[in-house]
Amino acid sequence: MRNKNGFSLIELLIVIAIILIIAAIAIPNLLRARISANEASAAASIQTIKTSEVAYSTAYPSVGYAATLGNLGGAAIPCIATVAAACLVDNVLANAIAAPGKSGYIFSAVGIANGPTNSAYVVGAIPVTFGGTGIHLFCAADDGLLHSSPVAGAMPVTVAACEAFPPAQ
Repeated sequence: MRNKNGFSLIELLIVIAIILIIAAIAIPNLLRARISANEASAAASIQTIKTSEVAYSTAYPSVGYAATLGNLGGAAIPCIATVAAACLVDNVLANAIAAPGKSGYIFSAVGIANGPTNSAYVVGAIPVTFGGTGIHLFCAADDGLLHSSPVAGAMPVTVAACEAFPPAQ
């Protein structure tokens, strides 16, 4: 009788089929976990920008809130705070205004002028790829609430557009 060494083709195909079934179950869960992590990061970044907007308006009362997200960042190290670069958020977040963004989201901060100063602001975050990097839009205005919407759309740039979204849960 001959001594058998190794595995037959059928045995190898069965093992490969089992691995593919396990991968088909695990990959969607990993993608959902990644989306959830991106959304948590976006919500935390919105909170950081909101806090920075208040600090900016306190530091520069003649300007009010920052006109753009870039005004909250700072280009040089060590950062020297000015009206144009207040050194309140890191450069990754301050420059996340276009793809690839930060953690799968693109951010915006807009100061809204009412008279000589920016008396209101709107902060927004949209996924780089809706359904791929995130499934919610986020925004906040000077009302202090975080709003979100599961509907794909444009970045809210007015207080009314942001407040039309329901508060985030």
